[in-house]
Amino acid sequence: MPVDPAPSEAVPALPTGVRMGSDVSFVFRLRPVLVTAVAAALAFVCFCASIRIGDLPMSFGDVLQALVGAGDEVNRFIVNDLRLPRALMGVIVGAALGMSGAIVQSISHNPLASPDLLGISSGAGVAAVFLITAGGTAAGLSRYGLPAAALAGGLVTGAIVYVLAARGGMDGIRLILIGVAVNALMHAVITWMLVRADMRDVGAAKTWLVGSLDARTWDQIVGVGAVAAVAAMIALGASFALRAVQLGDDVARGLGVGIGRTRAVLLIAAVVLAAVSVAGAGPIAFVAFVCPQVALRLTGLSSPPLVSSAVIGAAMLSGADLLTRTLLPDYLPVGIVTSAVGGPFLVYLLVRQNLKGKR
Repeated sequence: MPVDPAPSEAVPALPTGVRMGSDVSFVFRLRPVLVTAVAAALAFVCFCASIRIGDLPMSFGDVLQALVGAGDEVNRFIVNDLRLPRALMGVIVGAALGMSGAIVQSISHNPLASPDLLGISSGAGVAAVFLITAGGTAAGLSRYGLPAAALAGGLVTGAIVYVLAARGGMDGIRLILIGVAVNALMHAVITWMLVRADMRDVGAAKTWLVGSLDARTWDQIVGVGAVAAVAAMIALGASFALRAVQLGDDVARGLGVGIGRTRAVLLIAAVVLAAVSVAGAGPIAFVAFVCPQVALRLTGLSSPPLVSSAVIGAAMLSGADLLTRTLLPDYLPVGIVTSAVGGPFLVYLLVRQNLKGKR
């Protein structure tokens, strides 16, 4: 006669498997879906509040009328030309940074890894600071030249890190060490350029290096959004193979997954997402580092989920920008708020990793 298992021996509930046809199947987990939905709702609330709140407060009715082209002409100008681009840039950049950080942390198997640590953000900063200190902004290049220079600098730095780390086979520890070295070198170059630059250019460069969503334009939204969307789709397409890579090289090879190709595609996507984020809003710190770890803890998965990390990144950056415009004085750059949140979280993770290593 079969005996029911004791409560302590009860088999845990498995995630629901869903099959669509004979070739497509996936696993449905309720908790990650709920976390993503709640984070998306929070990001939407912050997005709407960011459009509504400002020096000239508006009702939601006025905002909706402006969005559909009705209502007062002044309201349409404030909403469509001033507030909406800023709010959209916060969502796009936050999502791109969150997904980029999740990719890097998953590949390196290191919760302390992020595009900031690998030097991608500082590489973009080198190119942008060079343009500013060389008088490029005075020549009328600030609108298009500065984002383009930042994007190019991030891509070049990411390529250098990848080439150096991939020699002899990609290794997570080697990737982090090379990234830290390149990051230190880029910061040294930035400091050297600031020391030699004119004081007025130094002020402009310092403001950009903090990271800000102020004075965004529709041209920047279209460019950053298009590049980020393509990179995100590539990353999501390769995320199925990423699950196998996370099980170990031997298991991945046994499942027929091309390890080198998968890592290369994902790292390229992560570099592009991080570089285009810096091009759109400057090197906003700690979003790519914090959001994947928050998503990991909220969803209960074994590795940072890409979609949840992206949605939480959008909510975090939109909320931080809203905070700078409402509660904090003098419209502080949003990068200061994210640094204030990410710094203590980094200390917490370092202490936690140290305690775990002593056990």
